[in-house]
Amino acid sequence: MAHAVSSHSQPKNFGERRSFIGGSDARTIMGDDEAALLRLWREKRGEVEPEDLSRNLVVQLGRVTEDLNRQWYESNTGMAVSQVQRQVFHPVKRWMAATLDGMVEAAGAVFEAKFMLPWSFSEEAAAEKHMAQLQHNMWVSASRTAVLSIITGGGKWVEIKIHADPLYQHLLLVAEKTFWRCVETGEPPHLFDVEAPPPRIEAIRVADMSASNAWADLSAMYLRTRAAFAQHEAAKADLKKLVPEDARDAVGHGVRAKRSKSGAISFDVIGTGASDAAVQ
Repeated sequence: MAHAVSSHSQPKNFGERRSFIGGSDARTIMGDDEAALLRLWREKRGEVEPEDLSRNLVVQLGRVTEDLNRQWYESNTGMAVSQVQRQVFHPVKRWMAATLDGMVEAAGAVFEAKFMLPWSFSEEAAAEKHMAQLQHNMWVSASRTAVLSIITGGGKWVEIKIHADPLYQHLLLVAEKTFWRCVETGEPPHLFDVEAPPPRIEAIRVADMSASNAWADLSAMYLRTRAAFAQHEAAKADLKKLVPEDARDAVGHGVRAKRSKSGAISFDVIGTGASDAAVQ
């Protein structure tokens, strides 16, 4: 993906969202809500006004926390975000555009600020929910990576890095092109039933597990058995050195060493007394 981004030679109706497909539209096009898809189609055709989201509290929280989100990202990562609210168009497919929350200067990554509710929050679910928008914006802006900066209603901040996915972007482009043709011809669109590949998330945060009881129990067991495990491994290595090279098995003191056809040596615990005496 090496196309250039145009931000100066813009259509006359640049400010009219119905003249292009944007990142938020991509999520509807790739989604599974047929009513929302038809409404978007009517909006793009100018048959209905865009949905009034002024009374949608979650949307408004996202808007009012966007500046804070960006500042929080910059202060925690040391990475500057520029080109805030820059609108760009694909240089060839002029019906594709993106209004960017910003660009991470040093990485050349698309920056996307989101507010999400904490109920059942997971990084995988967040990445999947916003994948279409991120891949669309990366395609339009010729970026290879995107940063999803999330503030949750539970007072947490999460940073997720997403890489451009050529397969997903191909499916997205086909779906958007088909949808735009429906806008031009007046033929109602249908759900595209595209199953996106699972998001490939780069692990970059430090998780605090101090509140997990299971983590506490297993950590205690790990620390308690760590020294014994190290002694076990050292004893096994030394036992292997003692096995005669011409021996298939070596037996004694409750331990049997077995040599495989490939020469690998494994160990078994055996009984004592009579059972030991029976092993040659």
